[in-house]
Amino acid sequence: MKKIKVGVLGATGMVGQRFIQLLSNHPWFDLSVLTASARSAGKKYREVAKWYLETPMPEEVAEMTVVDTAPDAVKKAGGTEIAFSALPAEIADVAEPEFAKAGYIVASNASSFRMEKDVPLIIPEVNHDHLELIKVQQKNRGWSGFIITNPNCSTINLVISLKPLFDEFGIKAVIVSTMQALSGAGYEGVPSMAILDNILPYISHEEEKIQTETLKLLGTYREGQIQPANIKISASCNRVFVLDGHLETVFVELKRPAKIDEVKKAFQNFNALPQKLKLPTAPIPPIVVREEIDRPQPRLDRDAGKGMAVVVGRIRKDAVFDEGIKYLALGHNTIRGAAGASVLNAELLVKQYWKAAQTI
Repeated sequence: MKKIKVGVLGATGMVGQRFIQLLSNHPWFDLSVLTASARSAGKKYREVAKWYLETPMPEEVAEMTVVDTAPDAVKKAGGTEIAFSALPAEIADVAEPEFAKAGYIVASNASSFRMEKDVPLIIPEVNHDHLELIKVQQKNRGWSGFIITNPNCSTINLVISLKPLFDEFGIKAVIVSTMQALSGAGYEGVPSMAILDNILPYISHEEEKIQTETLKLLGTYREGQIQPANIKISASCNRVFVLDGHLETVFVELKRPAKIDEVKKAFQNFNALPQKLKLPTAPIPPIVVREEIDRPQPRLDRDAGKGMAVVVGRIRKDAVFDEGIKYLALGHNTIRGAAGASVLNAELLVKQYWKAAQTI
């Protein structure tokens, strides 16, 4: 089987390193190009990347020469068919369209284009049909390539847990409060003296992302457009002293009554297209239900499904909503919530929609 050549844009940061970790031994993808800033171009990856992850830097990656984050530089380095973007939003704003215009498939973790009307915002277990927007995007923008995006890390955990409830019972309203890990802000994102013995009750733009992205993800694709879901949603976001793993308390008002056993069964029986296709990164099951009264917990549960599953627990009735339930949801924010989400998007794209699927 011939592997598909892929690259990582912005390879030196924490999310870029997660991409490398997930792609270095991928059965379908050949990691062939790494990009960074112009000052790092021409140097070995081991010389410019401070490795943050618990697993060692792959030896073959350490010796790769980093190139500038520009389509011509990537082409000179041998080119790729899929470019995984771990770029900061302010750089992605400019760079990602340049790559799409040059014919690259850009699988982006950046927030820059998530809410653009012709850009697919994808969770494969939730809205794979939204990939049809690719045709609209290429027609609108005249690109030979295209951009697909994955949502915010907290949105992914939330929406995966909402999907079986949305399908089985319908949803009127959602209130969510997040307890988000430090790695979501990057290695230098939160000073130690700000977070030690403390909780930070504000994360810039995070609440807005959850509230808007959720409605697009659960929306309906029709005639080249996404009709957002008709759900009321309110989010409150907090940064806590945890390394990895975003924990969320979720309150849901259902459209029709549901017993707690029915809700648990909906979570447990949830099985979506990535699992049916047996995509390499797809967790089986996508939602893990914990019955213990004090789970899920980040340290104990964030690596479920190799960091790709969402773990739910403390499923119980809510006393405020008429047909309300409440529960906890946990996901690994830099795997399922970032790099792993983009990789799974690309796997689905290859298997279902792309001519290269014939080689898999």
